[in-house]
Amino acid sequence: MYGFATLEVVSRGMDVIEYVPDRNHYAYTFGGVAPVMRVQPGTVLRLWSDDAFGGALRSVDDLSSAKVDLRFVNPQTGPFHVEGAEPGDTLALHLVDLEPARDWGASAAIPFFGGMTSTDRTVSLQEALPDTTWIYELDRERRTVAFAARHSDHRIELPLEPMLGTVGVAPAGGEVRSSLVPERFGGNMDTPEMRAGSTAFLGVNVEGAMFSVGDGHYRQGEGEACGTAVEGAMTTTLIVELIKGGAPGWPRIETDTHLMTVGSSRPMEDSWRIGNAELVQWVSDLCGLHVLDAYQLLSQITLAPIANVVDANYSVVVKASKALLPPVEVYGGMHADLRARARALGSV
Repeated sequence: MYGFATLEVVSRGMDVIEYVPDRNHYAYTFGGVAPVMRVQPGTVLRLWSDDAFGGALRSVDDLSSAKVDLRFVNPQTGPFHVEGAEPGDTLALHLVDLEPARDWGASAAIPFFGGMTSTDRTVSLQEALPDTTWIYELDRERRTVAFAARHSDHRIELPLEPMLGTVGVAPAGGEVRSSLVPERFGGNMDTPEMRAGSTAFLGVNVEGAMFSVGDGHYRQGEGEACGTAVEGAMTTTLIVELIKGGAPGWPRIETDTHLMTVGSSRPMEDSWRIGNAELVQWVSDLCGLHVLDAYQLLSQITLAPIANVVDANYSVVVKASKALLPPVEVYGGMHADLRARARALGSV
């Protein structure tokens, strides 16, 4: 039907649409791009996405200044038009499985980019940090990636913890935003919470939602301090669902154990404020609590991991343990239903 999409049947009779884009089908923005495919709610997709550098950094001798064009980073797989999605609806994307698609990942110190260097917004007279590339070798059997120091004699195996840096929909108002930007529409949030077993809830802004994913990370520390994670091509299996109405103002994430909201802005305290305000209102609505009571309760139980301090906007996740909240059913039990469907696909 699309030339580059195939349909395959997997275990227990469930169909998975597999999509592997070629370079001509990468998107570098949220919004402003024609859909690569139209899908029905309930569809299971298995998507290949390239790394943030588009595969340009393959050895320690490859430097970002020579190999990476910052106009074309974070290539997105998509967008996908979801049939029936209208502004004001809620798109649910359940991440069933994230599997590295290469046996190596790359990370880099990019001149004038990162949380601990001068940048075009935080300007000083200091020289740029040296352009440096690290390559992490993947051991699939041991589920590790190996850090090898460049300027000292050190090597350590780190646990493989795949995540997606970018998950988003087209913005409202006809806006077109770079795939480097996190905002209300999701985008480049760079949170390790976007991993297998998580369900992301995004407000639909345009007909069809037009969602894309990409920027696979084989692992990342909270904050993504140097500006790059262990960047790697990824094969992502996800389930697409649609909830009529109920669009959240900012991205929400549900796991088996936590409810989370993501705020993205600058300065970073505004990201934290957005996330807190969103979670207070969500818990107030879910639990029938007065807003002040929800505010008080969440003040005592939330965690607020920094997702990134390097993007055009900074992202902060605010999360609350379900075990410390009154029993609630979120979006009609959508996450639990999607988890059951994921298990039917052979995933936990």
